[in-house]
Amino acid sequence: MDLIADILLVAGTMSAAFYCFILSRRLSKFTDLEKGVGGAIAVLSAQVDDMTKTLERAQVSASGSTTTLRELTGRAEDVARQLELFLASMHDLPTAPETQSEPSVRTQESSPGATPPAEATEPEPAKIKEPVSLFRSARSESQGAAA
Repeated sequence: MDLIADILLVAGTMSAAFYCFILSRRLSKFTDLEKGVGGAIAVLSAQVDDMTKTLERAQVSASGSTTTLRELTGRAEDVARQLELFLASMHDLPTAPETQSEPSVRTQESSPGATPPAEATEPEPAKIKEPVSLFRSARSESQGAAA
């Protein structure tokens, strides 16, 4: 009986040793830096570093674009104010007499047998009392609220 127990004990020990050997090989493949999980972690770490650098470059570029956009918006607001003043000053100019309609009236008067034309009255153009603001700026609204 002792002999059978010793054989079974040796067989169990051998199977445990074989199981530990297989487990150690799998674990070494699992932690391999090139193919296993270790390699995946190394690749992901490198990608995180690259993304961090790309994000920093994008932030610098966005801040530069923001300053450029602010400058261009300021210039556009200045041009809009100048256009509003120009339009307002155009309303103050006197209207030019129409020279083309007068010769046709004279030729009708000078032709024999023509009936005298009725006096043509032109409607007066509508006058704008205040200049129309086409563009509103954030500066003028904030200044109006502060006043």
